[in-house]
Amino acid sequence: MSPATRPGPGASDPLKPAGCCLLVEDQPHTREWLGRALRSAFPALAIAAVGTLREAHAWLDGFPADLTIAVVDIGLPDGSGIAVVLRLSRERPEVLPIIATIYSDDAHLFEAIAAGARGYLLKDEDEATLVAYLRRIDRGEPPLSPAVAHRMLAFFRGRSVDRPDEARLTGRETETLSLLARGLTVPEVAARLALSPQTVASYVKVIYQKLNITSRAEAAREAIRRGLV
Repeated sequence: MSPATRPGPGASDPLKPAGCCLLVEDQPHTREWLGRALRSAFPALAIAAVGTLREAHAWLDGFPADLTIAVVDIGLPDGSGIAVVLRLSRERPEVLPIIATIYSDDAHLFEAIAAGARGYLLKDEDEATLVAYLRRIDRGEPPLSPAVAHRMLAFFRGRSVDRPDEARLTGRETETLSLLARGLTVPEVAARLALSPQTVASYVKVIYQKLNITSRAEAAREAIRRGLV
C-alpha cells in the first residue's frame, strides 16, 4: 500500500474537492499516471493508493472520515473493483466513486452504474484530457469519457418510456430485479424483502426467463433501462 500523499502547508486550493481520494489500481505506472492527473485536477486532495481489492477493503475498514472520492479500476488481480463501488454506495453514499478502466463495453459499464458509479473514465485518454474530465466534478457534472457518454446515449435512444412491458414482471419481481442490479446477493435480497432465499431464487429464475437474460450484468442493464436504479 502506498502512503497517502498530501500537499505541504500553504498549498493552494483553487479546486474542490478537498479531503482524501482512494485510488485503486494494480499497475504501478498507471497508478502513478492517475495520481498525477488527480493532483493536477485537485491540488488539495490527499491520495491513498492501493493495488488490490483486499488492500482497498482493508483501507476502507479504517473508515477514513475525510474520504471524498474513489477512483477504481475494474480488473484487479483479486477481483472486480466494482465491489469497492458497491461497498461505498452502501456504506459511504457521500463519497464519489469513479471507474477508471480499459473496458468500454455495455456489460462493465452498466454493471458499474448499477453498483453506484458516478463517473466512468477510459484509460486511453491523455493526461491533460483526463484532468479536464475530472474537473467537471467542480461543476456538478459526472466525469465521463466521450466514448462512454455516446454508448449511454445510444442505449437510451433505444428506450421508449411508452413501450409496454412485454415481460410483464410482477411487483415483487420488479423489486427483486432492482435489488439484484444494485449488487445484492440472493440471501441479501431475501432479507431485504422478508422472504426466504428459496423464494427469491425462484423469482430470479422467472425474471431471467421473462427477460431472456442469463447474467447479473444483463439484469443490471435491464434495471437501468426500466429506470429502477
